[in-house]
Amino acid sequence: MNEATAIAAIDVRNLREFFRDSLHAALLRQQSSVEDHTEHYVVNLLTMFARSEALFDDTPDGPRLKPLALMLADAADAPSAGTRSRTLQRLGDVSLFMAGFFARGFARKLVDVDYHIAMGGRAYGTLADTCRTGARGRALGAVFAELATKFHRLVDALNDVSEMAHCHDQRDVLRQYEIWLKTGSPRAHSILRGLGIEPTKVPAGRRLS
Repeated sequence: MNEATAIAAIDVRNLREFFRDSLHAALLRQQSSVEDHTEHYVVNLLTMFARSEALFDDTPDGPRLKPLALMLADAADAPSAGTRSRTLQRLGDVSLFMAGFFARGFARKLVDVDYHIAMGGRAYGTLADTCRTGARGRALGAVFAELATKFHRLVDALNDVSEMAHCHDQRDVLRQYEIWLKTGSPRAHSILRGLGIEPTKVPAGRRLS
């Protein structure tokens, strides 16, 4: 069962409440925290993207997820400031959701979780810099700023939420080590130590085989 199927199979009356409680518990386990408005934003994002039609774009070939690089290009070429902000927001949102719920699957793809963390963090950081006018703008700016600075921590928390039913074993060692090397993830480090592995950096000039 993949992560998308797992989300669809969750038997809860209120999906938003499920995500709120799960995210809050994951942040506590990792001794991390975010402001209430930021937590509310992430919970809304998860609830929205639990519906595939909100995550994927309709194309002649069926539902597809636009590559992050193309979203960034769309933002750069946007005809207005509003369109640019909306495109950057979707870039940040999609990056956070994908890095949080599909990190294990990236091992077989050309781009990995660190790419999504970099792209999403920068998108939210740019948004934070542009939201400076009016009470609502400043409030949103504060949320985007925290999403940017704590993007990695939130990815770790969402990894926790997505893997509630997954029991890590020795087959996870290499993948968690790759994630730790690329992102410095405290969560990946903790999983490795729980499996009896004390992770160390690979010396310069050497590569994982």
